[in-house]
Amino acid sequence: MNARRLRASLKGWGGVGAMALACATALVLALLLPNSARGDGVTGAGGQGVARGAQARATQCTDPQNRSPAPSGADGPTIEAIKNRTDRRLIVGVDQNSYHWGYRDPNNPEAGSNLEGFDIDLVHAIAKDILGDPDAVQFRAIPTSQRIPAIQQGKVDMVVRTMTINCDRLRHVAFSAPYFKTGQQVLAPAQSSVTGYDKSLAGKRICSASSSTAYERLTADRKAGRLASGAKVSPPVPNQLDCLVRLQLGEADAVVTDGALAASQAAQDPTVALKGGTFTTEFYGVAMKKGSDDDLVRRVNRILADYVKGGWRQSYDKWLAPTLGPDSPSEDPPVARYKQTT
Repeated sequence: MNARRLRASLKGWGGVGAMALACATALVLALLLPNSARGDGVTGAGGQGVARGAQARATQCTDPQNRSPAPSGADGPTIEAIKNRTDRRLIVGVDQNSYHWGYRDPNNPEAGSNLEGFDIDLVHAIAKDILGDPDAVQFRAIPTSQRIPAIQQGKVDMVVRTMTINCDRLRHVAFSAPYFKTGQQVLAPAQSSVTGYDKSLAGKRICSASSSTAYERLTADRKAGRLASGAKVSPPVPNQLDCLVRLQLGEADAVVTDGALAASQAAQDPTVALKGGTFTTEFYGVAMKKGSDDDLVRRVNRILADYVKGGWRQSYDKWLAPTLGPDSPSEDPPVARYKQTT
């Protein structure tokens, strides 16, 4: 790679800062999570096995965002175990380089090395309710592709990381009620001929993150012949931000990702822009370990029920409203509906 071209193509926090954060994240993750935590298409951690599995089981699951248990403020075995730790902190998997979601802002000296963003605000609210201290959190940065393994292997108590609730993932982890509504969208260079998720993607190299709903949609559409002719679905990258870097370096022509994340990436780099509207409807949830003890899931649902009455709006207005703009489909919290029990 020509060094002069690299410096010229990376602009502001979303360029040099993004590269630095991406590299730093890779190093941190190598220390935090074992190599065995890679996706294999069976555990729901990544690869084309996820896409095939999601298609095969689509008829067995409807309204995945409405399958979480009813809220409860009671302590159960999972919560008691968290409270009884020597290091009395909640262990949460997050992103550390998604602008305005979970990131370290090098341009904000007051933030120091602390993580901040919309998802981080929610984590603090959960910690305050369960442990009485919003800062009683151990953050663990994990890539998109390792969110499910981190939960299954007990590396984290939960993942709060722009994680879409879907039927395939519900086979492997438990989800809270949804706390955010979004949809897939295309990001491309502002001067590109790409106009959205349509025929303009013909012959284009499309980037997405491993184990993401974007990658699942792309591979499914390619297999079914619904993707634009000649469009190339590039091998997925570990993190969403890696796609922005590839776009900046000219190694990709378009990115498909959640619209809320795409808007944040466009805010980082004025040379890229959202193309077309969202073409799916998806909901983020807090992911936790699947098992017979659902006290933590119920508690998070009760916290969310309170959070959407005040804290949610304050956090949205601070972090996301400036990039998503007025009349966004994401501007109100989704209405929670819970799993029906007999």
